[in-house]
Amino acid sequence: MATVELRFSALPEHVRTARLVAAAVARRAGVEEAALDEVRLAVGEACSRAVGLHQSNGISAPVRVLLTEEEKQFSIEVGDEAPHIVPGDEPAGADAVEADAEAEEDEMGLAVISGLVDDVEVTTGENGGMIRMSWPTTPPGAVAFPA
Repeated sequence: MATVELRFSALPEHVRTARLVAAAVARRAGVEEAALDEVRLAVGEACSRAVGLHQSNGISAPVRVLLTEEEKQFSIEVGDEAPHIVPGDEPAGADAVEADAEAEEDEMGLAVISGLVDDVEVTTGENGGMIRMSWPTTPPGAVAFPA
């Protein structure tokens, strides 16, 4: 199992680099050429979400991206260190309006990712969140037939 770890400052201009690295590693891992655009778009959306969460919460820690090549799949984990609202801890008043707007934007980003990737897992908590996405791979020299 080979893993590439990428950490970058929570700045929008670094999202493009993460997308390019993810596509290159996915190609090398054996993700079908037709799925590489999905990889790029999903990683871009996940990284943009993490950057936005870091910036809106004043977090200076880097965004983490793990790209892992396993025997029959390639997975990407995008992690943030932003506190996510835990049920029961919802803010009140003006903070609630801002939290609702952030939650709506967050849901939109997650919907885009879910539309691009069949295998998605999202975990959140007060110490950060993580989006894990995975794609099947084709071993070198194997011929992939449509299902």
